[in-house]
Amino acid sequence: MERLVIRGGNSLQGSLRVHGSKNAALPILAASVLVDEPCTISGVPNLLDIQAMINILKSLGMEVVQENDRVNILNAKVSTTNVPDELMRKMRSSIFLMGPLLAKYGSVTVSRPGGCAIGSRRIDLHLNGLKALGASIIEVNGFIHCEAKRLRGADIYLDFPSVGATENIMMAASMAEGVTEIINPAREPEIIDLANFINSIGGRIEGAGTDRITIYGKSKLNSNQGHIHYEVISDRIVAGTIMVGAAMTNGDVIIENANPVYLSSVISKLKQVGAEVIIKDHSIRVIGPKELDKIDRIVTAPYPGFPTDMQPQLMSMLTIAKGTSIIKESVFEERFKHVEQLLRMGAKINVDLNLAFIRGVERLQGSTVKATDLRAGASLVLAGLVAEGETEIESVYHIDRGYENIEGMFRKLGADITRK
Repeated sequence: MERLVIRGGNSLQGSLRVHGSKNAALPILAASVLVDEPCTISGVPNLLDIQAMINILKSLGMEVVQENDRVNILNAKVSTTNVPDELMRKMRSSIFLMGPLLAKYGSVTVSRPGGCAIGSRRIDLHLNGLKALGASIIEVNGFIHCEAKRLRGADIYLDFPSVGATENIMMAASMAEGVTEIINPAREPEIIDLANFINSIGGRIEGAGTDRITIYGKSKLNSNQGHIHYEVISDRIVAGTIMVGAAMTNGDVIIENANPVYLSSVISKLKQVGAEVIIKDHSIRVIGPKELDKIDRIVTAPYPGFPTDMQPQLMSMLTIAKGTSIIKESVFEERFKHVEQLLRMGAKINVDLNLAFIRGVERLQGSTVKATDLRAGASLVLAGLVAEGETEIESVYHIDRGYENIEGMFRKLGADITRK
């Protein structure tokens, strides 16, 4: 079983280019089902979740070749619309295939998806959205079967701005008959990227990134270019993780290929703890303070609020900040699993339901800890960078789901981190 070994105390220095966004690439790969033309998607990170999605596409009969950060869809025609159960269980994002398969082929069968155990992540909004478009859905023994001769446009209100549900509905509605409006959709940058991809293959989606998305359905999607080329946006969560690491270690790091607009809430919090943030075009420079200040209150929320995917990393930083900080987790009810691991490293954290009270300590102590999920693992890496002595992180595969070569990334910036 692989593990990361970190010897803390080094200040992060230098520059680093952020890889493409996992959360943008996954739905875009799913949307490639909609296309008849060959398609090249670039900027795709080499991650376990990406590999899982590619394996699913291949299992459906598609011809897919990965070359470095490019994924070539040579033939998007599928031979089956039944997504294998063993592959579904590896990754929650496999649920994205429901919309495009249903829209193009009229049927799809999936099982309940897997992924990080961070709380209830129901797919009701996905299913209700597809029902609103005219799909019939039957669930038997954990398998969900959807059918529709032709989807029809509809007005769909989301009780919660779910990213996955918004993306699934967008993909399904892109080939539905008529016009679909999604009211109260997710507004994340990855939503905009998916809309841009669908538009690049001949679709018509307007309003992505706002509180109302309009999709004009088409019977067939075709770019008329012969070969489609698309590049995904950079990963804002990876960028945010590096930014927090720079602040924690009193470092000086330039993060390249990062969109500061998408990281405004993270930048705001870093300034509150005393870090200097300098923005230039598509780069962000973070200079960490000698002493971190507390943050009175942080509340996670859907974009443009503070991202739940950055909450564990920020908590790591606040464990060594001066004073007591409060974090309220309002998105996932089980996203404090990293607390127990941070306590093993000497952190002072009390949890009351969805509130975490973090009292900063002078320093953390190296220990053997376990990554319980993707972002929790990232928070432990950050903690290890500032801990006294040696930190060993087990269950590294969780981290590999969202960070490409995380040890190489931080080692380039001067961290003492190895994989064993």
